[in-house]
Amino acid sequence: QVQLVESGGGLVQPGGSLRLSCVVSGTIFSAYTMGWYRQAPGKQRELVARISSESVTNYADSVKGRFTISRDNAKNTVYLQMNSLKPEDTAVYYCNAFLNLYNQYFSWGQGTQVTVSS
Repeated sequence: QVQLVESGGGLVQPGGSLRLSCVVSGTIFSAYTMGWYRQAPGKQRELVARISSESVTNYADSVKGRFTISRDNAKNTVYLQMNSLKPEDTAVYYCNAFLNLYNQYFSWGQGTQVTVSS
């Protein structure tokens, strides 16, 4: 059974940084394009960034230039470095294996809460 375990969230002031991690078990991690998603209160979950098995990256316009996605296949882990955080980045962040813009491969994990507030 595939498990996705996100961590690294917290409370940070505007302009601050956080690094999220997601450890994936139960599958061949290196074969998948991995994505970071977020869901703010009252809003739909959205794709923030994705990284292919060849480490080609793609970002939502709202985070381009501020967030960096990376992966370590030896550790079955995908990361999201978030800099210059804004209050509108406040959300629960999730990782998953990207299938297409509307679907993911696996059930969602518990996510990690990111709150940007002064």
